[in-house]
Amino acid sequence: MALEIERKFLLSGDPYSLIKEGVLTVLSKRRIEQTYLALDENQEVRVRRLVDASTGDAHYTHTFKAGNGLSREEIEYEITAGIYEQLTAVRGLVPLTKDRITAQWGERVVEIDCYDQIQLTVLEVEFDSIEEAHAFTAPEWFGSDISSERQYSNKKVWRDLQSRGL
Repeated sequence: MALEIERKFLLSGDPYSLIKEGVLTVLSKRRIEQTYLALDENQEVRVRRLVDASTGDAHYTHTFKAGNGLSREEIEYEITAGIYEQLTAVRGLVPLTKDRITAQWGERVVEIDCYDQIQLTVLEVEFDSIEEAHAFTAPEWFGSDISSERQYSNKKVWRDLQSRGL
């Protein structure tokens, strides 16, 4: 099982302003629709439809994650559109939708998620080790570090959507 090590920040500024100012260079932009099939406090199983904004090409993933906070175990693999539709259609669940901008910032690649159903923009940085993640000093414009704050987790946001039926 692969280990995902990332820190998340509550981006308060407009990512498009950062792009315009040359702070970030866009590598890709994708539309993401994700639905959880099973989850509890320490595990999740989800599916995603990812659509490339420049080409319109879609691909689909099935992911299992275990753990919370800075590092989590992750297994992710591609599935077909048909399997994705079968897994999501029968449940009548509201997918979490967002735009993801993958951008170059200096020597690092960052991902910025701009959510649709709530006012939330999150910047993520992935690391090769926990030590590297702890040693990282984020610039002020990244915003507050929310890596360990569960209220900002995708699964918490998704659960809230189900209860509101958005």
